[in-house]
Amino acid sequence: MKPDAQLRADIQAELEWDPAVTAEDVGVIVNHGVVTLTGHLRSYAEKLAAERAALRVSGVKALAIETSVKLAAGFERTDADLAQAVEHALEWNVQVPRSTIKPMLEGGWVTLTGEVDWDYQRRAAEATVRNLLGVTGITNLVGIKPLLRSADVERQVQDALIRAFHGKPRQIAIDVNGSQLVLRGKVRSWKEFEAVRNAAWSTPGIVSVVNELAVEA
Repeated sequence: MKPDAQLRADIQAELEWDPAVTAEDVGVIVNHGVVTLTGHLRSYAEKLAAERAALRVSGVKALAIETSVKLAAGFERTDADLAQAVEHALEWNVQVPRSTIKPMLEGGWVTLTGEVDWDYQRRAAEATVRNLLGVTGITNLVGIKPLLRSADVERQVQDALIRAFHGKPRQIAIDVNGSQLVLRGKVRSWKEFEAVRNAAWSTPGIVSVVNELAVEA
């Protein structure tokens, strides 16, 4: 297990290496492998970039987020202006079905509602909004329409994991309950964690994924 002091130094180095993050704006606290990020970031996109940078470092057991977005003077936008920008951005994204997602704004915080056919469309809508000037946070409440599910959902997920890892990740259990898929077990890294999660969400007919995977220290 990596000592806390070494883990903190590695995370700070990763933040400094990432050009999307102003490292001096981010505080890093480590306690037995649990990492807490603090500070005020200049955009929501930078806040996410800092979180992802921390998760890229081996030895991170869990991540607590105590950062917030504080827009620089002159970059504030009214909710009315931002709502119009969000609507236009969603309309121009070919991965987002037209007229299916409704944005609501309050203090720069965007809440997305509606229903789409696939999880990638839900994620595409959020990705479209996160880089807009003035966004301070996003709540993604977009749902996925239940599709006709094949009887071998579990096999499809296992096949996807084999394609990704040349053999499925170790100690992964996959349970299917109607349109809900439950993942249990251990993975070796956050990259593997995300790959398993994405494989589950890419399965036709799955509208809910319960992710109980743990990342090994």
